[in-house]
Amino acid sequence: MDWMRQYGWRLAAAVSLILAVVSALEPRGFRRHARLRSQAEALAQRNTQLREENLRLAREVEALRSEPAAIERAAREELGFVKPGEIVIHLE
Repeated sequence: MDWMRQYGWRLAAAVSLILAVVSALEPRGFRRHARLRSQAEALAQRNTQLREENLRLAREVEALRSEPAAIERAAREELGFVKPGEIVIHLE
């Protein structure tokens, strides 16, 4: 019985090793898992960036709705508006 126990452990170790090698080499195995994990991490990072951008834009929208200085800044920077009597000098 003792020889069967030793044989069983060796057989289990050999099967485990074979399965590990097959999993590492199989395109749908470990490599696919690693690639999908990498993609998920990249998507999570992109989601964080987009969430921060959304918050920044929401704050900007709120400022444009309630702060005259923000409206003036946007009109000057984005639309090129000037106040009457101001002189605009374009430097290139």
